[in-house]
Amino acid sequence: MAAVAELKAVLKDTLEKRGVLGHLKARIRAEVFNALDDDHEPRPLLSHENLLINELIREYLEFNKYKYTASVLIAESGQPVVPLDRQFLIHELNVFEESTDNTISFLAQSSRWHAECTSDRVGTPAPKPESRLAAKWKKAS
Repeated sequence: MAAVAELKAVLKDTLEKRGVLGHLKARIRAEVFNALDDDHEPRPLLSHENLLINELIREYLEFNKYKYTASVLIAESGQPVVPLDRQFLIHELNVFEESTDNTISFLAQSSRWHAECTSDRVGTPAPKPESRLAAKWKKAS
């Protein structure tokens, strides 16, 4: 009995180290979701803003090879199966793409844009915004 338990432990450890176990779990979750998903229930209409946000999230997920998570996002949100063109996103978001070699996800670049837009100098971290609670406290004092 101990040999079987040891074999199971070694097999599980090996599959985890190779990343296979995580992919299998994600695939099972995606398939269960697809089986339970009711195709007759209409999806809410996507606003323009939500379409863009979902697309940024999808690009991030696919960039990081979270393909099953991305497939669930597409199915659940009603996002079009065909991704939006990157140049279309750049135009719609009115941003400049600093890296065209795709070594960073578009969403990660957007966090850099925000810091640069809110900083006095490019490359300087933006100050943390004051919390609403702190602002109320200061106003009440």
